[in-house]
Amino acid sequence: MHVLVLGAGVIGVTSAWFLRQAGHQVTVIERQPQAAMETSFANGGQISVSQAEPWASPEAMHKIIKWLGKEDAPLLFRLRNDPRQWLWGLRFLRECTNSRHARNLGHLVNLGLYSRATLQQLRTSLALEYDQQSRGILQIHTDERDFRSALAAARLMNDIGCERNVLDIDQVCQLEPALAVSRRQLLGAIYSPADESGDAHRFTQALAAHALAAGVEFLHQTEILRIVHQHDRISSVTVRHADGTTATLSGDTYVVALGSYSPLLLAPLGIRLQIYPAKGYSITLPVEDRHQAPRISITDEAHKLVFSRFGNRLRVAGTAELAGYDTHINPQRCEAIVRRTFQLFPNAGLRSAALSWSGLRPATPSNIPYIGRKRYRNLYLNTGHGTLGWTQSCGSAAALAQLISGKRPEVDFPFVEG
Repeated sequence: MHVLVLGAGVIGVTSAWFLRQAGHQVTVIERQPQAAMETSFANGGQISVSQAEPWASPEAMHKIIKWLGKEDAPLLFRLRNDPRQWLWGLRFLRECTNSRHARNLGHLVNLGLYSRATLQQLRTSLALEYDQQSRGILQIHTDERDFRSALAAARLMNDIGCERNVLDIDQVCQLEPALAVSRRQLLGAIYSPADESGDAHRFTQALAAHALAAGVEFLHQTEILRIVHQHDRISSVTVRHADGTTATLSGDTYVVALGSYSPLLLAPLGIRLQIYPAKGYSITLPVEDRHQAPRISITDEAHKLVFSRFGNRLRVAGTAELAGYDTHINPQRCEAIVRRTFQLFPNAGLRSAALSWSGLRPATPSNIPYIGRKRYRNLYLNTGHGTLGWTQSCGSAAALAQLISGKRPEVDFPFVEG
């Protein structure tokens, strides 16, 4: 079977890899000159199964109200004359009940555990190197209310199979000595020892090289203009190459792995996905003193920031800005990240050398991604992973390859069906 994979981010490349391993002929179509040059380029780097709680929760409204009107707020709704944004917001509110939150959390944990194990197997079999760390993730707390909620969440996550340990301030500083300088800001932390971190960009490019060697065809600098259907099947995709010429490409099966841009391409086919772009920001700075920069990946819960050490680089990422498809970098939001970084780690790196980045994360109201067949007999989706694309990539791709191959996926998850 010839499968066309649309998109070469971490979701598209992992999909291509597992499809090729299942024996399929695979062609990947990507508008950028290389893999992982958009949302997968400079994300926070966490494989955060144990911190995969959905954004939509009973506590969400309190936080959103607290952040209203703040340009540097961790979550910023930049209201637009966009019906899709308003509809997404209403559906998000619907997911904030206790029952829906518990249901969504269970699905995310199932997929996350499976995905992390799949990543570990893949890393071992291919000897992949991507500045990975297997030291866990430390969620630090500076807000009393947030910490109380985190204690309850830790008990729940332990009950469903994710180890989360409560640490006092001394234990926090013993585990991560770089936090000793800011210990007066801390109330405590939750430590998830089984979680990991690593550079998603390096991983994706390394896996793309292995996929190419295994026979996957990559068509870079090729823009997808439209998907064409005949009756109940997709017949082709129309693309434009770098030289401006257009072409028609055909396969037996099609996989849409275009992140936030998936709804735009699928709408003409009558497919309406509940995906809205959530712009995230990151900074990357060189580490000056390796003892003053964190070794363990850290989540700063109050500011919704994550810190990941990639060798001699420190990546700090987070925040979410719901502002449509605007990709420009807001200096105020980047400065807020820089400011918080040096509040916690004043000697971690060279402030003047911080590189800023932004990317559009494909957020669904429930945080549940679309994986499976949709509407047409040979059209499959692997999109809508929000902030958990890196965490869920390998498991989503492996499950998708099983579905396309006519097998039952190994993970219990609400896959898209028809």
